[in-house]
Amino acid sequence: MHPATADESMVPSPRHGDGQGGDRPVTPGADVVAAADWGPLAGSRLGVMTNPTGILAGSLINIVDAMVTSGKVDVAAVFGPEHGFRGTAQAGYSEAGHTDERTGVKVYDAYGADPDRLQTMFAQAGIGTVVFDIQDVGARFYTYVWTMYAAMIAAVRSGLNFVVLDRPNPIGGAGRGPMIIDSFTSGVGMDKIVQAHGMTAGELARYFDGELMPAAAGDMLGDRLSVIKVKNWSPKMIFADTGLAWVPPSPNMPTPDTALLYPGTCLFEGTNLSEGRGTTRPFELIGAPYVDGRWAEWLNRREIEGVLFREAFFTPTFSKNADQICGGVQVHIPDPYAVDPILVATEMLVGLKALYAEFGWRSGDSYPGRGFDLLTGSARFREQLEAGAAAEEIVGAWQQELADFERRRRAYLLYSRH
Repeated sequence: MHPATADESMVPSPRHGDGQGGDRPVTPGADVVAAADWGPLAGSRLGVMTNPTGILAGSLINIVDAMVTSGKVDVAAVFGPEHGFRGTAQAGYSEAGHTDERTGVKVYDAYGADPDRLQTMFAQAGIGTVVFDIQDVGARFYTYVWTMYAAMIAAVRSGLNFVVLDRPNPIGGAGRGPMIIDSFTSGVGMDKIVQAHGMTAGELARYFDGELMPAAAGDMLGDRLSVIKVKNWSPKMIFADTGLAWVPPSPNMPTPDTALLYPGTCLFEGTNLSEGRGTTRPFELIGAPYVDGRWAEWLNRREIEGVLFREAFFTPTFSKNADQICGGVQVHIPDPYAVDPILVATEMLVGLKALYAEFGWRSGDSYPGRGFDLLTGSARFREQLEAGAAAEEIVGAWQQELADFERRRRAYLLYSRH
């Protein structure tokens, strides 16, 4: 397949940096188009898919507020993802449809909406262009990219234009982890990408269009897909290098360190341990009432690159093990450039299996481990773990499919990985 076309007038060249930042400011796509007085978006009724992360870097003003105030574009509707347009909802929830008090724009609830429902919303709103601007965190199970995916299918079927206002991938440009297989697709992984895709939303949209839309939507957006690139960003950067303000993309993603670990430690959602929800350090604090100091000792002996483990005790205020004292670890990151979050989580899980007979899968799934399988994309990881495989064996099992994915994605990349 040929990659979806990006309008070259919208795609300034990125900086080929060393990963440590630079003199030229990193400028998200939203700021690029705002500096052009919103001209690239003029002349069409817009449906904007965004949330509190869709801000202008210079003023921290939400793009919908800025667009409406400018009077230069016609914002006909807003489509809110999980947690909602203004970010008032917790994990697994969204804001119901309403009229936004500040702007007077109709807000639609797009969380969990399939392409048919989105098509209906787009028709009701009478839009000609979908604009996507949400800060992703680079993990397959973070739902915003699947809201974009469903919206792209609906846009293909409806003959609409689709514009991505691109933002940095906060954990960089490396692909990591296993590929999902068909029988394990779900709302936390709707189609074929690896666990940490290593792309920006704009690059991922191009990949979706070229690789997945022909089967998913019966056609491609092609030249109706545009990406307004981030200026001066390199995939070697982590978020701290960008100089941009971190706006939590969701209530349990409070810091860039959370994002660095999330593609791995989110796997604990599928276990009987707390993944730190209900604490001030979700996805960094991991534990359960049965865990003691042996886990931290075991992990530190492994000398896992980029991280250290501190024995920790905490009491989640909600979610798993709520109001119970949990022993466990806090994952600290002395070298953020060296962290492979999925390897980190794999080592953590192997240690738990070796140390604690009480270790197991979360309750309430259709079979024990189903939630974990949906997160990893197949039953293979769980079955290897249950069989006592070492971390090296588990990680080694997905290297070929990861290499295949990285080869396929190459044609869709907008920022050099060299």
